[in-house]
Amino acid sequence: MDKLQAIGHFFRSHKYVLVTLVFLLIIGVFDENNLLRRASHKREIATLKSEIEKYRQQFNEDTRQLEELDSNPSTIEKIARERYFMKTPDEDVFIFSE
Repeated sequence: MDKLQAIGHFFRSHKYVLVTLVFLLIIGVFDENNLLRRASHKREIATLKSEIEKYRQQFNEDTRQLEELDSNPSTIEKIARERYFMKTPDEDVFIFSE
């Protein structure tokens, strides 16, 4: 009985600290939006933002190439030779891979 009274006295004297610790434990670990999940969501958001920026740059580059193709017909031949390895019938193509 003496131990039970000591435990009860401890809880009564430190009730605000204990309630705060229980609250932080619920928020930090057991809640649906806990701190670990929030950190993983922040990492995912950062990854997606960098991916968006990469695709935006690729879109701008493709748009620039498309405008160049519309305005300059000799670029069609350049792109066909560089990207698709096309050639005229009287020439040889050598491909060097790094």
